[in-house]
Amino acid sequence: MYDLLVIGGGAAGFYGAIHAARREPGMRIAILEQNKEFLSKVRISGGGRCNVTHRPLEPAVLAGNYPRGNKELIGPFHTHASREVMAFFESLGIPLKTEGDGRVFPQSDQSESVISALLEEARKLGIRMETRCRVTGIAEAPEGSGWSVATGSGDFQSRYLLVAPGGSRPVWALLAGLGLRIIPPVPSLFTFRIDDTRLNGLQGISAPGQVAVLPPGGDEAPVAQTNYRKAARKGELQAEGPILITHWGLSGPAVLKLSAWGARLFAATGYRFRIRVNWMPEYHKGSLPDFLEQVRQADGPRLVSRSRASGLPSRLWARLVEAAGIPADRRWAELSRPGLHRLAAQLTDSEFAVDGKSTFKEEFVTAGGVSRKEIDFRTFECRKLPGMYLAGEVLDVDAVTGGFNFQNAWTGAFLAASAIAGATASQARTK
Repeated sequence: MYDLLVIGGGAAGFYGAIHAARREPGMRIAILEQNKEFLSKVRISGGGRCNVTHRPLEPAVLAGNYPRGNKELIGPFHTHASREVMAFFESLGIPLKTEGDGRVFPQSDQSESVISALLEEARKLGIRMETRCRVTGIAEAPEGSGWSVATGSGDFQSRYLLVAPGGSRPVWALLAGLGLRIIPPVPSLFTFRIDDTRLNGLQGISAPGQVAVLPPGGDEAPVAQTNYRKAARKGELQAEGPILITHWGLSGPAVLKLSAWGARLFAATGYRFRIRVNWMPEYHKGSLPDFLEQVRQADGPRLVSRSRASGLPSRLWARLVEAAGIPADRRWAELSRPGLHRLAAQLTDSEFAVDGKSTFKEEFVTAGGVSRKEIDFRTFECRKLPGMYLAGEVLDVDAVTGGFNFQNAWTGAFLAASAIAGATASQARTK
């Protein structure tokens, strides 16, 4: 009989097991991982550098980075957030650094630093760790004595469960069988597939900009797209930041952020919709012509296609000039007023048709999972199933990129571990 059985050997699973063991030494704890190695998502996160969290922010500001879970996480972040996570990893001997955009990485720039430290700490604390141990059944033990977990490696009994398998469809099915409501998962972070001649040959170019989703055309839209149409018309689906041109379309922080906030709405469209890109977000289509007129008067002899007036990468600028129907040998002094307005439209109002998505594999996250209504966010205990706690991506909680998804895992696992260790200590005192 274990005191705590952790289903899932990822970020939340290890963080919870370690904190429970630290708080209540002597607890019998085991981690069950179905794959051949632990912490696989930690290994690939941040391009192999492991973006462990984001720089400390006020709880409400931090929670604002979660399209699903923003209200529920404000309270938990008052207890355990970025500052506490950074202190924990530094206590394991992992020096951290905060980059200009707020992302926090180990100074080594190697995810293996984080993995090795978590594994070593778990070993020091006497936590049993099992790989290739796929959970096939979860059942309440008789007379409220805890939980029975069936696996391909045998059965386990435990007083408490921390369910932290990430986005695991088999585990979601088991939890649904126990009566929990599961929100169907859809991808949350993905890039936009776009086939457009304006982007051809520009792979690797990045520029700041704004991306906004346009309402669907026509008077009628499928019922499933009703919320999408409303959100697009209200201007709720837009994001600003770096935009990266790729072999398959558009990516970068602005696109990924937009994909997270619109995850369920985009799924309803079959990932086919239209966007507007403003490559000069400090201007709009109505104000940019006046600026371009100033450029025309100041740089009359220069070729429009070779201008650096916008600050955009030269190849992207030249492509947008071409898309505006302006010949490569046209000089600013020769540019007509209509041509100037066409250029302004390309720079601030470029429309693109999105025809599918590509998973952003380094940060693969789903929107969906166990309904937030099933969880007491003070402890991350399941309301219907006392003694079962859930943390991480198994819940219908997800965030934009920047270390926020890991922060959700750390916070939920810490609060669950604290509650479990406290209950274990209380039981020991009453014996």
